[in-house]
Amino acid sequence: MRFDGTDDYVSTDDLTMAVNAAITLERPLLVKGEPGTGKTELARQVAQALGLPMIEWNVKSTTKAQQGLYEYDAVSRLRDSQLGDEKVNDVANYIRKGKLWQAFEADGKVVLLIDEVDKADIEFPNDLLQELDKMEFHVYETGETVKARQRPIVIITSNNEKELPDAFLRRCFFHYIKFPDHDTLRRIVEVHHPDIKPALLTSALTQFYELRE
Repeated sequence: MRFDGTDDYVSTDDLTMAVNAAITLERPLLVKGEPGTGKTELARQVAQALGLPMIEWNVKSTTKAQQGLYEYDAVSRLRDSQLGDEKVNDVANYIRKGKLWQAFEADGKVVLLIDEVDKADIEFPNDLLQELDKMEFHVYETGETVKARQRPIVIITSNNEKELPDAFLRRCFFHYIKFPDHDTLRRIVEVHHPDIKPALLTSALTQFYELRE
């Protein structure tokens, strides 16, 4: 199982090497970089290139690590008990599976994207260490242990807005996507706009990089 880029995604040699190293070593790939450098799209293209389904977990400032595992809806269970609903007798009816649970129980290998991990609280990455390392977690309400049937390819993105804990970084294979240089950006534009006139592209790129300087 090897990633070599796709027709729609220009992957530099060092990025391709990082992806394949993470796949081979079965470690999460942490991808940092400026917004717009293709971090989220990378996960989609890896899934496409390898012919795998993708599960996407979009992290927000209010997101808790537990939500990636499961959530127990105690309020609904209390309401159903007051209404005499028979399903209240099975607590499993009130367990909502999170994205990690979905990835763990998938019949085949999947790509799991944990997008913009640095948006959440600083403790968020540490709260996932055990689950990402052992690929299992315990559901206290039902007493069951959920284990990954096949270890997913985990890609985690960060906009580099917040320092991540060292313990979390040590468990990941890390790659920083630099803003593309002139030649790489030309290739990217040509992939998405194959009919663009060379003179127009050259002029636009020249002005763009002058503004960045």
